Amino acid sequence: MPALRLGNIAPDFEAQTTHGPIKFHDWIGNSWAILFSHPGDFTPVCTTELAEVARRAPDFAQRNVKVIGISANGLDDHEKWVKDINEWGSQFAPTEVGFPIIADADRKISTLYDMLDEQDATNRDAKGLPFTIRTVFVIDPKKTIRLTIAYPASTGRNFDEILRVVDSLQIGDKYRVTTPVNWKKGDDVIVHPTVSTDEAKTLFPEHTVHKPYLRTTPLKVD
Repeated sequence: MPALRLGNIAPDFEAQTTHGPIKFHDWIGNSWAILFSHPGDFTPVCTTELAEVARRAPDFAQRNVKVIGISANGLDDHEKWVKDINEWGSQFAPTEVGFPIIADADRKISTLYDMLDEQDATNRDAKGLPFTIRTVFVIDPKKTIRLTIAYPASTGRNFDEILRVVDSLQIGDKYRVTTPVNWKKGDDVIVHPTVSTDEAKTLFPEHTVHKPYLRTTPLKVD
């Protein structure tokens, strides 16, 4: 199976989730989506991650992003584990997992998205089958894969970074700009190389030319 690349259409699938059955593309609808895998239910790093995602539901909603988790476990385990996640997260702020988690005990979807761990010999079930790693897919409303990140099972993700990339992608799509190193929302952006000199004067009247190929500009975002 060829690897999924940026620009590919995210494979569609049907699945059972903690919110009922879904057809992935229909579930995404006209939203952006983040599909993220976790190695297993009732595991420590994953519990901290899913609690963080649950607490930050307003940040995702503000960006028109739906989130959905997946691991190589069944629905019964997912539903029991959600209680642990809510309890852990509520030590820091009110936490309620409001997003669906896909049941993928047979690894069908994990294989489709190439999420299985082939490195860590400890990241396996009792039968020796690999669990998933911490993969992230950011998918736009056209169902196009715009970002992929793969973390090892031992390392929790930084969702500040994932949201930062979503901001960059959405701003770039809307305003014909790119974003520089360590960019954060509100910082100056880079005028896209396809914008001509004359267009730049109209579109970005406050832009600065540092090099013929490097032009920065402040950007007022809606």
